[in-house]
Amino acid sequence: MKKFKPLFWLLKATITVFLFSGFQLNNNTKAQVYKADVIIYGGTSAAVIAAVQVKKMGKSVIVVSPDTHLGGLSSGGLGFTDTGNKEVIGGLSREFYQRLYQYYQNNSTWQWQKKEEYGNKGQGTPAIDGTNRTMWIFEPHVAEQVFEDFVKKNKLLVYRNEWLDRSEKGVVKVSGSIHSFRTLSGNVYQAKMFIDATYEGDLMAVAGVDYHVGREANSVYGEQWNGVQPEVFQHGHHFKTKISPYKIANDSTSGLLPEISSEPIAEYGSGDNKIQAYCFRMCLSNHPENRVPFPKPEGYDPARYELLTRVFASGWRETFDKFDNIPNRKTDTNNHGPFSTDYIGKNYDYPEASYERRKQIIKEHELYQKGLMYFLQNDKSVPADVRDKMQEWGLPKDEFKDNGNWPHQLYIREARRMIGEFVMKEADALGKTQVPNPIGMGSYALDAHNAQRYIKKDGYVQNEGDIGVHPDKPYSIAYGSILPKEKECNNLLVPVCLSSSHIAYGSIRMEPVFMILGQSAATAAVLSINNKVSPQQLPYSKLKAVLLRDKQRLEL
Repeated sequence: MKKFKPLFWLLKATITVFLFSGFQLNNNTKAQVYKADVIIYGGTSAAVIAAVQVKKMGKSVIVVSPDTHLGGLSSGGLGFTDTGNKEVIGGLSREFYQRLYQYYQNNSTWQWQKKEEYGNKGQGTPAIDGTNRTMWIFEPHVAEQVFEDFVKKNKLLVYRNEWLDRSEKGVVKVSGSIHSFRTLSGNVYQAKMFIDATYEGDLMAVAGVDYHVGREANSVYGEQWNGVQPEVFQHGHHFKTKISPYKIANDSTSGLLPEISSEPIAEYGSGDNKIQAYCFRMCLSNHPENRVPFPKPEGYDPARYELLTRVFASGWRETFDKFDNIPNRKTDTNNHGPFSTDYIGKNYDYPEASYERRKQIIKEHELYQKGLMYFLQNDKSVPADVRDKMQEWGLPKDEFKDNGNWPHQLYIREARRMIGEFVMKEADALGKTQVPNPIGMGSYALDAHNAQRYIKKDGYVQNEGDIGVHPDKPYSIAYGSILPKEKECNNLLVPVCLSSSHIAYGSIRMEPVFMILGQSAATAAVLSINNKVSPQQLPYSKLKAVLLRDKQRLEL
């Protein structure tokens, strides 16, 4: 038997390589190994823009997208773009908004209202744009078509519904570099450089890169607005009058109403594992021929909205303040007020959760929000003036057709945040510092939504975590903030879950900025390949020259 041992081990090694390479049968499909110079994981706006940039620079690229629909929030309902100072948005990000402007110049695109009725809302001015005009307010399906046009025009290779294997075997690293990653289908993707362009940072995490989830204490980075912020109200998304949190008002023995935490509030400025609330950015229509009544969701219970009933009873009437108009008699509807579409406190485990648990969290958000809209439209406890106006609205028949007219993307306002070569901090995002090696700019307010709803010492309910502080001026974003520490990974760039404190991320996390950083990450990836160095060792002068050539805006 001894003489057969080498043959046995050779056969075993062959089988091992065969399986490792991904050529096993899975759901009757033969898995494959795919190779490119740069592989981008994610289906967000940053992922598409990064892929376009790689292709423009002459390298091969593959987009591996867990999503079927491309564009993330930019095509998932966030049509009323959060921009700040539009002058700092350059490169392919600005081109995206220029394409939207061109689309809406065609009268045939105005199906549900006349172009002149909508006017020039959301359009850049000739003084800023010159001849390359922009449109910053748009319908979801139009944005998705622009992303698909990018794919088609640049002949991008996109594999959809491909989910990273997040087990220890999901990523293979050699000498500090990602060699390849595997998806749940068994397919293997191999490249010289990788970009994690997901909202969750899954590739970054499986690759062993350091990151943080939650709010850092103010003492960590010397900040003011990061940690727990009780009794700090900057957006009006708080209870302005005394509202009892108990099932029987003012009777603590009767138990808490739904959607309120019994956890005591922590000390001001302390850190925790809490993240700002998620919601769906709903696209609604008030055109009689293009609206679907809000469906009564499974398990609907009007009692879970009793807190809102009490808010109405206090005289609050701001229900429709964030029904922001977009073309064709539609809205981008966002959270507003003390009890709204933000599902406060129900997302803490999302960043690290399994795919199964994330799917459950997304469904819970959907049922909560659908139930809220059905409640506002139908429940007799809702004031008649609110209920009557809500009857005018519904889901648009011509949006999200394959998902019951409901957005396909939950608003993941933050999840994991890398701890990289450089951490963007509060002072940086307020324009008070000069960061090293800028690769793009931001200008939006430090914008964090509520993180918890709790009971105050006086026995009334309150929200906590809502921050809105405006920067002194537009600010630059450091190259080091999209780079892991070189010892952790030397061929990965992270433009979405970048290295930032919680509160600085509140400003950086805007879709135009993600596209800017996606382009800059792709540029750095290609230049690193050309110069045969890690992105951490790439001379900034070379990167800056190409970014400026491609009309990125790096500093004031």
